Amino acid sequence: MERTDVVIVGAGGGGAVLGLALAQKGIKNIVLEQAPGPPTGLRGEILQPNGQQILDRLGVLSKLPVDATRSVRYFHFCKVGGAREGACPRGEMPVSAGAGRAGATSPGAGGYEKLCTADYGTLPPPYNRAIVTLPNAAHHAILEALEAAAPGALRYGASFKGLRREGERVVGVDVECGGQTAAISAQLVVGADGAYSKVREALGIPTNLHLYREGYLIAILDSPDGLDEGRYFVGRGEILGLFPAAGRKVYLFDMIPAGSMEQVKAQGLEARQNKWIRIDPSLEKTFRTLTDWKQTAYMPTGRVKTSTWVADGAALIGDAAHAMNPHASQGRMQAMADAMALADLIPKCLEKGDVSAAALGEFERRRRPQVEMLQRLADEQVIFWNTGNPVLAFLRDRVFRTIGRNRRLSYRVLETTAGLRETPPFGLLDRLMAGGFLPDPNADRVEHA
Repeated sequence: MERTDVVIVGAGGGGAVLGLALAQKGIKNIVLEQAPGPPTGLRGEILQPNGQQILDRLGVLSKLPVDATRSVRYFHFCKVGGAREGACPRGEMPVSAGAGRAGATSPGAGGYEKLCTADYGTLPPPYNRAIVTLPNAAHHAILEALEAAAPGALRYGASFKGLRREGERVVGVDVECGGQTAAISAQLVVGADGAYSKVREALGIPTNLHLYREGYLIAILDSPDGLDEGRYFVGRGEILGLFPAAGRKVYLFDMIPAGSMEQVKAQGLEARQNKWIRIDPSLEKTFRTLTDWKQTAYMPTGRVKTSTWVADGAALIGDAAHAMNPHASQGRMQAMADAMALADLIPKCLEKGDVSAAALGEFERRRRPQVEMLQRLADEQVIFWNTGNPVLAFLRDRVFRTIGRNRRLSYRVLETTAGLRETPPFGLLDRLMAGGFLPDPNADRVEHA
């Protein structure tokens, strides 16, 4: 039987980071990944500032390939629909004074209204940009660093088959690799195996898995039009996001009913292109570069809530513990934050010989408040951002416009999206102010969390 200090099931965003962080601390670990090798395919990554901090701490941020990353400062939130008073004229997209550059313009579209702008440049440097990477670029860099720090620790093609126990305590795992079943003994087992976690199931932890009614068609397109800043369009039952990436590429995500990808394909490429052109005519050339459905993928959305993240000899991180809607912009970042918090605690637990649920509970108490705040916020955004109801859409747009004029509220929302805030961005009075029902005497006063 092979022995190690920690077994990590899953080499995704949380598991790979945990394995690397532990290896850098001299903690022996094995990371089991059922896939045959590093991830491939279409997966866009936006590294929020808190994720950048983590990768910098691990020595990975500076190693990200320059030709696969792009820093983005501005993300514009826009209303889908015809031109109105204050709408962006063709060829221009004004940025509000609250965004930090009054009077500036950038490429825009005919007929849509800019509601507000998120300006990452207002955050404390050096992490005052979002970083958009080409597919899997950041994850590959993490995996390469893990293999360099702990050669042989990362095991591809290794499927989790079950937990090994002594009484109520978890003491290892059974794993299948190359058609052979083997046992690994460990002081701690960590489930980092996603929303449908087999480790969580084996632990018998009560779980609420909620699948949202909407998913996303995602694509990466060439951008002959040129796109330098992010655009996020919201309408009645419509969401279209566009993020510039390296090499004159653009990431696109389009909200569609859950499980409807085959119906979307049956409608044809031109129908999808025409829908996007209707929303943003200025990027018609970009949208026309969609020539094959192989350029696309489908991303389902779900939320996981569990009664606990820890057990005697075991812990859950990332989506296995708390998957959240992508509106939070923090799913992968929170998995990485879990990994770092647990990596800081594990050496103390191993030194004391105590990996009980009580000892590991320090990790959960540290992390759960921010995670649950983000889950609640994402669920609120689902109600208002995804809505087809005209009243809710009116209220949503009104809040966006208020945020565009209110520096205090705008900064609070940005801090939350960036992962730098652990408390809710809005209290009751803030919500009334955001809705335009109360004046905000401190609208120009920025408060750092």
